[in-house]
Amino acid sequence: MTVFPEGIVRPAGPVAEWIGTAARLGLAVVWGWAGLAKIADPAEAAQAVRAYEILPESLVKPVGHGLPFLELALALLLVAGLGVRLVAAVSAVLLLAFVGGIASAWARGISIDCGCFGGGGAVDASQTEYLQEILRDTGFLLLAGWLVWRPRTKLSADGRLAG
Repeated sequence: MTVFPEGIVRPAGPVAEWIGTAARLGLAVVWGWAGLAKIADPAEAAQAVRAYEILPESLVKPVGHGLPFLELALALLLVAGLGVRLVAAVSAVLLLAFVGGIASAWARGISIDCGCFGGGGAVDASQTEYLQEILRDTGFLLLAGWLVWRPRTKLSADGRLAG
């Protein structure tokens, strides 16, 4: 651990790499779970995108059908530990878009299930869980942020390629 003059403790060396490994694999599980939950039913995934009432109809199907493949690609790259900083940055952008979409639906009074892990679409107002979804995605965003900041992790292709 390194202690900076401001009193900030910053994990270094193997400790930071193991924390990164846990963050990398945790984020991989999230993306894998989300992608697998949506890939079997592309129409349902598109309906979840449509429910946010943000994208034009011409983009709903391409986004709804493509998103599970992007999530699975991110999961596989994270499991392999390949391109960790870039994959984490893409993850962070995607998570910020998800948080923004959820916050937008909440602010506009649209009652939907986020569709983050399958399902999605209109629900009764009593069934919305916007705050929990935003907090959950913010936690995932912190994992991605750690990996952008410290992409070096144990058991990764990046580490093997760097020698």
